Amino acid sequence: MPTSSLQQCSSASAGYHQATIVAHEQIAEATWRLRVDCPPLAASARPGQFAMVRIPNRHDPLLARPLAVYDVFGDLTEPTCWLPPTPAAAPASPNALRYADFIYAVAGKFTTATTTLRPGDTLTLWGPLGNGFSLPTVDHLVLVAGGIGQTAVLMLGRHLRLTAPATRVTFCWGARHGELFGHVEDFRAAGLDVQLATLDGSAGTQGTVVDLLDQLEAEGSITGSATTALACCGPERMMAAVSRWAGQRQFPCQVSLETPMACGIGICFSCVAPVIDAEGNWDYRRTCVEGPVFEGSTIDWEAME
Repeated sequence: MPTSSLQQCSSASAGYHQATIVAHEQIAEATWRLRVDCPPLAASARPGQFAMVRIPNRHDPLLARPLAVYDVFGDLTEPTCWLPPTPAAAPASPNALRYADFIYAVAGKFTTATTTLRPGDTLTLWGPLGNGFSLPTVDHLVLVAGGIGQTAVLMLGRHLRLTAPATRVTFCWGARHGELFGHVEDFRAAGLDVQLATLDGSAGTQGTVVDLLDQLEAEGSITGSATTALACCGPERMMAAVSRWAGQRQFPCQVSLETPMACGIGICFSCVAPVIDAEGNWDYRRTCVEGPVFEGSTIDWEAME
């Protein structure tokens, strides 16, 4: 099957940057959105890539943490921007990509410390890093996210809607309850069909995101056509279930792993994932440089547990 114009991209364009925070606010339960003024990162980041982020002049935590590049902007007046226009922040060239967004869930020392940062503070960034998405040319792309996994797929959905307007893109997002969904409107503004699932039924379909996929298939929204593909990011068990669901239907499915990383450049081997080779054996691959995006069918999900 021919591949789309969106090819996998490596960290060849990565750079070390001091970035100024433009905006920072809580957007959902324990979830924050952060925007930085960093033209080199914004201009070179591709769907599925990430940056290693560190708070300067802090030694606890000492190491940087990986955050997926959620979105990029050239102008704070763009309709998908969550901020009102601010003359002081207007770029010199409105068409030049300048701002990069990250979304993170508060779960440890780094993310807790990050919530205290304010506009005008700086962050140290190394990126963009990793290989992004490279999907076949399809008529229907289904993006599947769980937890904070939506951060890896918005740019991919927008890219396909802009470069291949005839491509239908469905975004399926699952969470424990509705208060965990933040800025869902970003996906609608990008032209995506948004479908939600919650375990408690407080928003969208009650059940898991796989239950939602089953429902959409039963309704005919997802068909057994060979021109359907999936891209997925979220908790490992969810990605394993989605990969198996796609495999049973012979749909291509790429997954963006959220493996913890220490260096982000392949030196420490702390982020390895078991990947199956052509002969059916598996070996470890570094998520930071050989991922984070892999074909879901090549991951040994049992070894991941």
